[in-house]
Amino acid sequence: MGTPGMGAPGMGPGAAGAALVVIGDITCTQTHVITPSGTFPIAGTQWSVLDMSRTSEEISQTGIILALVGFVLICALSLLFLLMKETKTTGYIQVTVHGHGITHVTNIPALNAGAMFDISNRVQYARSLAAA
Repeated sequence: MGTPGMGAPGMGPGAAGAALVVIGDITCTQTHVITPSGTFPIAGTQWSVLDMSRTSEEISQTGIILALVGFVLICALSLLFLLMKETKTTGYIQVTVHGHGITHVTNIPALNAGAMFDISNRVQYARSLAAA
């Protein structure tokens, strides 16, 4: 992973420092942004977030199985199992950072409905580091 005390791999000697926020494969220190595309100063960077996820509510597979099995035993009452719902989130959240001639885009899988909130807060923190 690198030499202890030298920061993340690929960082120049001036970029050493603790990671303050990690957004996908983008790492921000107090003074630098580290991406697979390169390392550059955080001052003056521009950040954008695009939510490309979708959350849907579907009948639970467990509810379908219980309704089918229960139909033999309890008939109409087992149809209430079809009211069991589960929420599924699919897609990803795209984060783009641009600064000092380098643009890097990362796609972060949206594993739950709160993922966009979490990523947006991380990007807002990176923006505050860029403005400081």
